[in-house]
Amino acid sequence: QVQLVESGGGLVQPGGSLRLSCAASGLRVDYDYIGWFRQAPGKEGEGVACRRSDGDTYWLDSVKGRFSISRDDGKNTVHLQMNSLKPEGLATYYCAISKFMESYGRCEFGYSGQGTQVTVAS
Repeated sequence: QVQLVESGGGLVQPGGSLRLSCAASGLRVDYDYIGWFRQAPGKEGEGVACRRSDGDTYWLDSVKGRFSISRDDGKNTVHLQMNSLKPEGLATYYCAISKFMESYGRCEFGYSGQGTQVTVAS
């Protein structure tokens, strides 16, 4: 059975950093197909990052240069490093099976974990 479990969320001050983790079971984690999206209260979800077919990573414009993705093969885990967090980063963050849709210029997401809450406030 495939399962994705996010962790690492919490309260951070503006300008601070958090590292989210996505631990997988039932499949080998590979950031070629594991992406991240977030949903802020009262808003629609938005794709944060996913792998493009050319090997580059799509990043939401508002997080470019501040967020990065890494993989820990030994722990079958993908990490989302978030630096210089801004108040608008307050959201529940989900890792999910993802695919970049070239024709739409955005990520599409399938099965996801339960999410981890990130609060950015002073």
